[in-house]
Amino acid sequence: MNHILKFQPKYFIITLLLLSVELFIALFVHDNLIRPYIGDLLVVILIYCFIKSFFNLPTLTTAISVLLFSFLVEALQYFKIVYLLGLQNSKIARIIIGTSFAWQDIIAYIVGIIIVILVEKNTSRNGKAMPVL
Repeated sequence: MNHILKFQPKYFIITLLLLSVELFIALFVHDNLIRPYIGDLLVVILIYCFIKSFFNLPTLTTAISVLLFSFLVEALQYFKIVYLLGLQNSKIARIIIGTSFAWQDIIAYIVGIIIVILVEKNTSRNGKAMPVL
């Protein structure tokens, strides 16, 4: 029987590692490459691994769902949701939600999800249970 709820510790460990990297980038990296592009690429991988930590869902379904979610967040940035909600003075809200729309972010999300799909496909072909990210 295939249970949807299933804790997968290896995905959870990857989630924690990626969260640590993302927090480091958000707090200490203020450049024009790593913070805006690598951070966005990694965030979709982080969300994917977080979901896979608790749910036994198909790779493609999860990956596409994460990608659509990231598109939604980017669209909310386009409509200045942080300002509409009155959260413009909250540093945490500004970091988590973001404040500006950028097409480059969309590309970074797509690349991140492509990496997820390729790694998952490669590891499933090799008989491994989870990706090495």
